[in-house]
Amino acid sequence: MKINYGFLVCFSLFLAVFGSLMLINSNKAYAAEEGRRKIVVFEKNFTDKDIQGDLLEKHGAVKIKDLDIINGAAVVLPSAASERALKSKKGVERIEDDFEMSILVRKDRYYFIDNMFRSSRRGSVQPAESLPWGIDRVDAELVWPTGNTGNFTKVAIIDTGISKDHPDLKENLKGGYNAIDSNKDWNDDNGHGSHVAGIIGAIDNTIGVIGVAPQADLYAVKALNRNGSGFISDIIEGIQWSIANNIQVINMSFGSASDSQALHDALVSAYDSGIVLTAAAGNSGGVVLYPAAYPEVIAVSAIDLKDKLASFSSRGNEVSLAAPGVDIYSTYKGSGYITLSGTSMAAPHVAGAAALVLDTPINGAYDINLDGKWNPSEVRQKLQDTAVDLGQLGFDELYDWGLVNAYAAVQ
Repeated sequence: MKINYGFLVCFSLFLAVFGSLMLINSNKAYAAEEGRRKIVVFEKNFTDKDIQGDLLEKHGAVKIKDLDIINGAAVVLPSAASERALKSKKGVERIEDDFEMSILVRKDRYYFIDNMFRSSRRGSVQPAESLPWGIDRVDAELVWPTGNTGNFTKVAIIDTGISKDHPDLKENLKGGYNAIDSNKDWNDDNGHGSHVAGIIGAIDNTIGVIGVAPQADLYAVKALNRNGSGFISDIIEGIQWSIANNIQVINMSFGSASDSQALHDALVSAYDSGIVLTAAAGNSGGVVLYPAAYPEVIAVSAIDLKDKLASFSSRGNEVSLAAPGVDIYSTYKGSGYITLSGTSMAAPHVAGAAALVLDTPINGAYDINLDGKWNPSEVRQKLQDTAVDLGQLGFDELYDWGLVNAYAAVQ
């Protein structure tokens, strides 16, 4: 059979050009949809799902997901005109942008090391166990001999997921949820969530690292994608899942300079349900980002090995505590380990310390409501009262209430 090579070349060129055009158009469509993603919040007495659905459909809204915790829904609206029309209808309280928040790790260093890691991880053996400097600095290792390892304390990490089969994490992994796509699993396709998980609860075994609370029950709530960013609506759904599953601590190592009333409302619900909330303050060297800036959240700034505030760390009155956040060695995606810096790394040190506090009987002096158990405000107060002063005596704008100290906090 004679092959028409000229035809094949032309056809191949056609496919290449057509495929490129399709990709461009697809990306444009995605970008347009991304720009029109909105969160519709209904009035408190407007709760019937069928009626809500009819109203959304009438205005051309395509529902992405319900957000019951705020009596709302994430949608895609076809135009600004449709948004204005929907906003004016009875039963609609407000419409917000469903924008993205991103992980708070030093990305220049992160991607450089990530590339090194990718090229060297094959065929590598698991490293012998070592105590990371951050775990040592918060004195977590002094707590464990007392029998307090955070056992059975339920900690949710709203992040990029957690590596399911990591030998230094899997024993403590008790489940999770993919808020981006509930039909997919919550395995980590970025690495950031696994790194955070290791700081909180890496297992005390013979390999790798040890977390602040090495027997805490870890739950992966995947609300951030492989690029380390996620929509507000997915984060809210992750909070909703955490409340429904009786989580006790939520760590959020992500942020944005933009406020979201919908996210704040969801976090208030979590706080009111008894969940301790920790979040990274930000890496801009300036103001504290959201959600760390919300009053219900324990905002955490980053210090270095010399107990100095990291130059990149956000600072301000919203910050509650400081914790190690520079050159932090922890678990990574797959079965690897990596050193990263950022307030993303500082926040989980405090989340782990909170887990240890929750694993101790409440001190009568801190049981403000006399219910015999810890609530979020009591945990925050104990962590702040027992922090190590690094700057001026008491609260100051650089070091806040000081460096979190897990050992002092459980006394």
